[in-house]
Amino acid sequence: MIYKNILLINFGGIGDEILFLPVIQSLRKTFPNAKITLCLEGRSKSFINLTNLINEHFCIDIKTKNKYIEMLKLYFKALTGRYDLVISSGANPLISLLLYFTGIKTKIGYKTSKLSLKLLTHAVELNQNQYAAKMYFDLVKPITHTEFELPKIDTEEYNREDNTVILHPGVSKISVSKGIIKIFNAKVWAELIKKLLLKDKKVILCGGPDDEDVINEIRAELKNTDLSNFMDMYGKTKNMLDFAKLVKKSEVLICSDSAPMHIGIATDTKTIAIFGPTDEKKLLPESEKFIAITNAADCRPCLWDKRQTTCKELYCLNINTEQIISLF
Repeated sequence: MIYKNILLINFGGIGDEILFLPVIQSLRKTFPNAKITLCLEGRSKSFINLTNLINEHFCIDIKTKNKYIEMLKLYFKALTGRYDLVISSGANPLISLLLYFTGIKTKIGYKTSKLSLKLLTHAVELNQNQYAAKMYFDLVKPITHTEFELPKIDTEEYNREDNTVILHPGVSKISVSKGIIKIFNAKVWAELIKKLLLKDKKVILCGGPDDEDVINEIRAELKNTDLSNFMDMYGKTKNMLDFAKLVKKSEVLICSDSAPMHIGIATDTKTIAIFGPTDEKKLLPESEKFIAITNAADCRPCLWDKRQTTCKELYCLNINTEQIISLF
């Protein structure tokens, strides 16, 4: 079967969109002349700058007060788009009902209910106990024969700068506002920077709009430090693609479990990621190049499987910076 007009629906943050890239990569290889449209959330629209595999996109904000109006908008977009294939990563059983009524001939989603088995052309087993990009990739297995490949971000080829370490200390304010803490404090980041400088590393500090507070705290902690080998790039990267290019040039990226981590993986950069309450086995591919820093807390990982917010104690984020320094 040859598909010419494909609709992909993947809601979530920028990290979720990057993890979804193997689906897009596989479809583009299998159907090189197809028109591919991606439906995503407005908060993640900057993802479009990271790939040239998408022809069109539109945003549906399902996590707002007007979510039902937004879902209706999605329905009419799908109904009138003349798509011959739709793939959705949503686990909500109502997604299969919405897709069914669009009239799109081939409908692929996860098998989450008896309804999905009846209404979808291909109801794929949802295996969440694997690297998330592989979980998404399962969706295209019924219609492609490509092998799984890690997410790839479209950037120019750059020579790695030896001894260059890029640090991204932040996470989105949305997650913090929801009671999800996944990173240690500014003092620990500043301590790590000082130790890296003592090892003659060139350290580059980056962050997004949500990270202004932690960046300013780190700056304050570094006031009496020799910063001759330190570069503050906060506010100097205009978008995610600029940041991806900077990561591509660097030897190592150190970050939290956040979108920058997925950019590190998708640019094939050695990535050291701090994991507290989340499960590194689901968010990092198996590779010596991508390293999870964790502690031995018996209660981790807990987020998503056992609870929807992080606990107040956050024992899992008591990370000794020597664990990271020992890798250099």
